[in-house]
Amino acid sequence: MYGDFNFFDMKTTVEDNIKTQEKFLKSFESMMNVEGNLANQTPRELVFKEDKLKLYHYNKQATKVSKTPTLIVYALVNTPSMMDISQDKSFIKKLVESGLDLYLIEWGYPTQEDKYLTLDDYINIYIDDCLDHIRKENKVSKINILGVCQGGTFSLMYTALHPEKIKNVVTMVTPVDFSTDDGLLFKWGKYLSPDTMVDAFGVVPGDFMNTGFLTLRPISLMVNKYVDVINDLEDPDYASNFMTMEKWIFDSPGQAGNAYKEFLNSMYRENKLAKGEMEIAGKKVDLKKITQPVLNLYAKKDNQVPNAASIPLKDLTGSKDFTEKCFPTGHIGMFVSGRSQKEVAPTVVEWLQQRS
Repeated sequence: MYGDFNFFDMKTTVEDNIKTQEKFLKSFESMMNVEGNLANQTPRELVFKEDKLKLYHYNKQATKVSKTPTLIVYALVNTPSMMDISQDKSFIKKLVESGLDLYLIEWGYPTQEDKYLTLDDYINIYIDDCLDHIRKENKVSKINILGVCQGGTFSLMYTALHPEKIKNVVTMVTPVDFSTDDGLLFKWGKYLSPDTMVDAFGVVPGDFMNTGFLTLRPISLMVNKYVDVINDLEDPDYASNFMTMEKWIFDSPGQAGNAYKEFLNSMYRENKLAKGEMEIAGKKVDLKKITQPVLNLYAKKDNQVPNAASIPLKDLTGSKDFTEKCFPTGHIGMFVSGRSQKEVAPTVVEWLQQRS
């Protein structure tokens, strides 16, 4: 019908399709056979427990270790294992090897019995009890606090309420001014109805949180993520790293109802912390009471915590020793990229050691 003109070579097309399917199946098999989890491999010991919370102390690895311990406070969403993924990329390992005496809070997984937990419980009980344990164990009156994302917001509130226990403050990709409309989460957060969700669930399920956040991402990005890695999944090391990160992304603890409601209403909807109107257990949280040295680190390409939410911190605290630095990476890249190893972690260590 079309003479000698061939629209395509059927034989070549079929062969290419077979090769592609074989490669996909081989990669899928490699992914299914990945052994082990590359997260949380930096040696540590459980030193304190309270309800679901666990406090870990990392084994000292440097010949010269800072005399002032540092406590990492992570967000309630996801787990802090992202900071210790793969030993050649581990942010935590880099800090420990560089001489920090490091502790970390793991919040655990709330159940229905935890639905009445409030921000007061997290800040004035859980964080405070961890601080007291570390201070007593090390026989010091003050320690450093390093807050990540929402954990940074918690760290700022804690320091404002208990300044006598904190020596230096480090905040990383931390939101403090929630008035910005930059970023989907900050636009979305203002219109959420946390009261309805908490009434329905008690403890808002992590799967529900993941589903909600994933609907904000173009489906093409989700599909392309897997298409792009097919060629590399035959490499066992790459596959292990990929699956470890995937596990972290979808490993979202539930959110204790009252605390979740309180945080969304006070921060995203009313921006009380930046306005100086935030109260915890009836006590005003005044960021001007933070007179300790502050290091504020944020990511230029952060699509979760906009720069506009982090930068205002400088004008909100009472610190006269305030340092801020922006890195040309993303939210997660602050902790798992080559730049994290070469620039971000060394910045934290050097700044703290100069002040400890």
